[in-house]
Amino acid sequence: MYNELLEEIFKAYPMYHKIGSAAYKEGLENIEALLAIVGNPERRLKAVHIAGTNGKGSVAHLMASYCQERGLKTGLFTSPHLVDFRERIRIDGEMIAEEAVVEFFRRFKTQFDQLEPSFFEMTTALAFYYFAEQKVDVAVVEVGLGGRLDCTNVLRPLLSIITNITLEHTQMLGDTIAKIAFEKAGIIKPDTPVVIGEFHPESFPVFTDIANQRNAPLFLAEDNYTVEGSLDDCTVLDVTGNVLYEHLNLPLGGEYQRKNLVTFLQAVEVLEQLWPTDKDVVRPAVEHVIGNTGFRGRWQVLRQQPLTLCDVGHNVGGLSLTMRQLDAMPCRQLRIVFGMVSDKDLEHVIPLLPQKALYYVCRSNNDRAIPAAELAALLTAHGLECRTCGSVAEAFAAADHDCAPDDILFIGGSCFVVGDLLQNIQS
Repeated sequence: MYNELLEEIFKAYPMYHKIGSAAYKEGLENIEALLAIVGNPERRLKAVHIAGTNGKGSVAHLMASYCQERGLKTGLFTSPHLVDFRERIRIDGEMIAEEAVVEFFRRFKTQFDQLEPSFFEMTTALAFYYFAEQKVDVAVVEVGLGGRLDCTNVLRPLLSIITNITLEHTQMLGDTIAKIAFEKAGIIKPDTPVVIGEFHPESFPVFTDIANQRNAPLFLAEDNYTVEGSLDDCTVLDVTGNVLYEHLNLPLGGEYQRKNLVTFLQAVEVLEQLWPTDKDVVRPAVEHVIGNTGFRGRWQVLRQQPLTLCDVGHNVGGLSLTMRQLDAMPCRQLRIVFGMVSDKDLEHVIPLLPQKALYYVCRSNNDRAIPAAELAALLTAHGLECRTCGSVAEAFAAADHDCAPDDILFIGGSCFVVGDLLQNIQS
């Protein structure tokens, strides 16, 4: 029953990750109507609301892990899913039950259909309803796209977080950092603190202006915390240089997680001012984040020899850090299974790709994915050595066959490439 229902939902409602901007519904009227049908569960939720171009998923999982370690019953709403739709909606790390999904749509689908909602609007209504019905103590909610007009923005959270801003989704959010910042800043609520992860000269004045207008206390994370050493054995210092944590092991291995850790630490400090606790749970929250939340796809080590990694970074901001880290890693040969979707900024992404790598170019099982031959031609034109492979499974098999023990194999370029890989490994 569940699988049949899910297939029906995927076909009936426009999905951004399938068809792109045509699925994006601007405005909150639809989600407000959907939530009214199910009893306005958003009004019963204490929430932490997280926006940003990159890092919002990682910070959301860290915040959820922290809340769980505090003993709070914790809802976590993220997107997109990699393998199973139910990854989007978790309580204390456990995915929503299939039966709960079936019951929700059996009860409300007829009324919903009259509103012609998007897939994400439907999913948001399900998440908020489920969290309220299960009486979570706190819901950690990741924005889907943008902020101001994202359907999660019906929340009145305890705390808002904006990780960073780079150019992405420019056709919907604006073609400058300042315009995108304005959209992300839409989650800043009156008299509600907001944590900004990173300073950017074009975005930060937008955030401060809007925070001032709304009397929202603003905290810039990178001004107040520093992370030194390797992420698996790091030292955290405060703004005065005092050591807060030594030998902290963050199991999320990408170097970009250094920024997300700083954002998380600032958010914890602010949340504890609002909602005090008598115990320090930051260390177990960080070190148990994968086990607590089921986090996958961010610099995920699939095996040690040959070292095989996957990462869902897919825009200029995310890929610049990932590819720089890969390029610096010693190995006999770097092999990259690579695919992208058509609305990404290829002109600026391709120059980021390591010249020394061999590319196994593929097309994920997604309507927006660039055909492998077309993408390979673009990479070849930039002097990169490519092999056109078709599907993700075919590309991975070819790269795996070619690997020596001291090679590095990386799979990425798109959430959907990583999702197809993990699906193939599981099946």
